[in-house]
Amino acid sequence: MMNEPVSLIMSRNVITASADDTLSVARSIFLKNKVHHLPIVDGTRLVGILTTYDLFKVVGPNKDYEKIYIKDVMTTHIATLEPEDKIGSAAELFLENLFHAVPIVKDGELKGIVTSLDVIKYEFKKEYPTQAI
Repeated sequence: MMNEPVSLIMSRNVITASADDTLSVARSIFLKNKVHHLPIVDGTRLVGILTTYDLFKVVGPNKDYEKIYIKDVMTTHIATLEPEDKIGSAAELFLENLFHAVPIVKDGELKGIVTSLDVIKYEFKKEYPTQAI
């Protein structure tokens, strides 16, 4: 049922940031683009990920986003999948680890991202092909 490659449902035009950007830059990206997961890259190489929850955890009441760098907050031990991995593998990662996005990487280079919502949409379309989403 979920044996198709994850490349079928991944977003390819991924919004990213640099580890040397401040949390102010990340916050602006989150708000402007309505995303919750921000892959951090060095060129096209994935080096980390930052989430809106990371911002919430780190920044206290003073919200001093300008003085904190993404590299000081981002997660660097990242679960990733390759484009040919199965959609079921993404679903399994989400269920086992309780996170909602996984970067898709080939040879260290960011190729896309899949979210739990992408998996839900995929399954919904398979079950109800005539319904609009």
